[in-house]
Amino acid sequence: MSEMLSLTRAAKLIGVTRAELQKKIQIGELLSYDGMVNVKNLLACYPDAQLEDNAESRRIAQIKERAFGKRVFERAMPDAEVLAARLTEVSRTLTYSQVQVEQFTALLGRLWDKLSEMESQLNSESGLAMENLKVWIKREVDMAMEPGFINPLAIKDTMLHIITAQVTVLPSKHDFLVEGHDTLLEAAMRSGIPLNYGCSGGNCGLCKAKVVSGEVKKTRQHDFVISDAEKSQGYVLLCSNTAVSDVVIEAEVANSVQDIPFQQITAQVKNMGHIADDMILLHLQTPRTQRLRFLAGQSVMLRIGQSFSADLPIASCPCDDRNVLFHIHRQNGNLFSDYVFDRLKQHESVEIEGPHGEFILHEKSQRPYYFFAFDSGFAPIKSLIEHALSLEAKSIHLHWFGSTQQHIYLPNIAHAWQDALDNFYFDEHIAGFDLRTVNSKREEILFKQLDSIISADPNLLEGDIYIAGPEDAVTIAEQYFLDQGLPKTRVAVASVK
Repeated sequence: MSEMLSLTRAAKLIGVTRAELQKKIQIGELLSYDGMVNVKNLLACYPDAQLEDNAESRRIAQIKERAFGKRVFERAMPDAEVLAARLTEVSRTLTYSQVQVEQFTALLGRLWDKLSEMESQLNSESGLAMENLKVWIKREVDMAMEPGFINPLAIKDTMLHIITAQVTVLPSKHDFLVEGHDTLLEAAMRSGIPLNYGCSGGNCGLCKAKVVSGEVKKTRQHDFVISDAEKSQGYVLLCSNTAVSDVVIEAEVANSVQDIPFQQITAQVKNMGHIADDMILLHLQTPRTQRLRFLAGQSVMLRIGQSFSADLPIASCPCDDRNVLFHIHRQNGNLFSDYVFDRLKQHESVEIEGPHGEFILHEKSQRPYYFFAFDSGFAPIKSLIEHALSLEAKSIHLHWFGSTQQHIYLPNIAHAWQDALDNFYFDEHIAGFDLRTVNSKREEILFKQLDSIISADPNLLEGDIYIAGPEDAVTIAEQYFLDQGLPKTRVAVASVK
């Protein structure tokens, strides 16, 4: 086991989030060197990590105990060839270590004989010092050879190397773990890293990347042709290969909306259902060979036939690019919403155009995230939060304002996040009036509610603010936070009809 670990691997071994480790680094409890942490420092911060039980071992135990274990186990473990290759590498490392131990034991024996030879030639005073030295050496060797002295993370790290592989992306220095049967592209997307790709089916070649070090394995055939010259340089398709060992790749990462291409995709209605009296959850599914690439928080134009269209925020995470969700609000007289509520059928075709919009997450920020959703503004906020969760953000706070209680139409999702995550906080607020129309009196009420939130959480003004909802409410909330002294770069807004 290396003395230095990446934050991703260290967090996995200890059973905490990267955000928690980053917090300890910021306050000086844990030392970091170019994004790596020292094993001894890690153990000093987490002495309980020496216990046999940890998040990873519990997860494996649960997999084995389930009655339908085979299917779950196959999702969690790599395929047989990858597993064999990783076990071979572990065996090679173990054999090398055993040879080193044998050589060390032989060397120790020769050293002991040499010390005894020298001891017979010394005077009484020097002989006593030599005897003390031999006692000290014996005690130190006995301690080092005790089973309990083994680095408690070493066994866990070996297990982690068998069931996962770590991928480092250059030049961005992003890193992520590949688990189970995931391809390099799938694993990156699950970790919230927007690598460049197109079809994700091996046809377009946009996910072509160079393997700098490590071993990969092709898991599916692809139609895109990589030249022999590029193959010799280590180029592969990320959508068609998985990591056998820890890997370093050179690949493009989308850092802004300008890096996301405009797309036109014909999707089908996978499912739809009411999530409130005047709100439908629309689930569209794209073709396997033409998935929607977008950044969390962005919007698209939906078109049905030649007559019905609407500009809508995406309410799902980019990590599942084939299944795209929307929250459709009933607007009487609006042709698109009327069609969705009254006539749209399962398997019907819907055109997707986009994405567009700059209401996206500032991923490099180390500040806590504060999200303010007004009524159906929860749709883009949900997308942002799901992306933040995949990034293991430091802390996430959601304040959902509803015109009425019914306008907070998916509270169970937010409550589930809060129950499952230590770093997620959720509060509901009832405005008591239509947030689409905010006059001076209503503005005063809204200001008081925002004042009370800051009074209860003075750290709020140290975070990044994201606001989405009807234009009137969003404009007032934005101005409120700007008046508190926050720069415009830390207050992102999106209007949702």
